[in-house]
Amino acid sequence: MNQARPTSIRIFLAEGVPEGLRIVEKSNWTGRAVVAGRAQLGPALSREELGQPGIYVLTGPAEEGAPRLYVGEADVLRERLRQHVAGKDFWTRFVAFTSTNEGLNKAHVRYLEARLVGLAKDANQWNLDNSTAPAPPPLSEPDRADAEWFLQEMLVIFPLLGIDAFETAAGQARGAQDANSPPTLILDERGARATGREVGDGFVVLQGSRARTREVASMHEYLRDLRQQLKEREVLKADGDSLIFTQDFRFNSPSTAAGVLVGGSANGRRAWKDDRGRTLKALQEERAKEVE
Repeated sequence: MNQARPTSIRIFLAEGVPEGLRIVEKSNWTGRAVVAGRAQLGPALSREELGQPGIYVLTGPAEEGAPRLYVGEADVLRERLRQHVAGKDFWTRFVAFTSTNEGLNKAHVRYLEARLVGLAKDANQWNLDNSTAPAPPPLSEPDRADAEWFLQEMLVIFPLLGIDAFETAAGQARGAQDANSPPTLILDERGARATGREVGDGFVVLQGSRARTREVASMHEYLRDLRQQLKEREVLKADGDSLIFTQDFRFNSPSTAAGVLVGGSANGRRAWKDDRGRTLKALQEERAKEVE
């Protein structure tokens, strides 16, 4: 993503409630996002924005670990989204992007679809429902530049909607480190040896960290499913008598990260420590005192 800069984003609650139909716009940008759940599908499909070409994502909750995502494009967004009501069961919400000045054509949205699928695959943070990775269509240099600009603005909006599937955990961890806070933390217990860092929306376990192979019988089913899913996606691979992280991976909390590593329940605020032996809990309390 381009260098961060201050900006203004407006979220219009079309039904007057936070969980209802929302329209998202960004200052100095011709794009517009329509966000709705299945319950608001009728009012959403009647909006004029969804009669245009665009790019969309379908999202669903985490049933076995990571949440699920599907990326698509359409000449007429409402027609494609209507097809997904019966064609795909997992999703509970869609986010559809189009242009307010008819600046997106078929080639643009196909390019954006290919780029988003590629980013989601590279990040490997969510379960991607797309079975194939589409090839980007040939674009002229000006059209490709326009599409990339549109993409960068979309990537600013997605995290505000709780969708962080397109950003690598490595990028978030580097950002945290560049800010000189918080520090790299260490977990060393029950046969697991790992390093990690706090990030704005969770905790990143760094590549090369080692998890315990065995799982305790009382391990929560959510953690068991998550470990299995990470093995299937080759985020975790067997290496000798332990499991090794093949990439940086973002968890929703330090305790979930610790639980996956040790193969059982763990208090992440106590298990993660800095190089001086101070727990994450103590470091967080120190930071809170600094602003008193």
